[in-house]
Amino acid sequence: MTYRNPTPTVDIIVELTHRPHRPIVLIERLNPPYGWAIPGGFVDYGESVETAARREAKEEIGLDVELIDQFHVYSDPDRDPRQHTLSIVFLAIAAADPVSGDDAKTVQVFEPWQVPDRLCFDHDRILGDYWRYRFHGQRPRL
Repeated sequence: MTYRNPTPTVDIIVELTHRPHRPIVLIERLNPPYGWAIPGGFVDYGESVETAARREAKEEIGLDVELIDQFHVYSDPDRDPRQHTLSIVFLAIAAADPVSGDDAKTVQVFEPWQVPDRLCFDHDRILGDYWRYRFHGQRPRL
């Protein structure tokens, strides 16, 4: 008997502590689905989610991040058009400017009021939850 299970992923909301307003970093994806997204990716076999988050941040935005919090898990079966994934979202900080890495066509720093509309996957929902937490202290509800 074989089992089909969701694939674990990580997303990392990175605040830049050395800039005013602590902007966040987004990537423009190089591969489909195209568009703006929170940095992140798949957890490798034998890797912890924390290690995956640090690795993906380094690969995609060129930053060694400090993980601050495991924010929330997003697991809607339709959140990724490629396959059923579940994402462990981390909050992280960094004190340097990002650079585009392997899966990023472009990397850009955004103030809260500059974030583009219609992000990839369910990242609009994730960032909505993040902004409510950051500015009002309200964590996502189950």
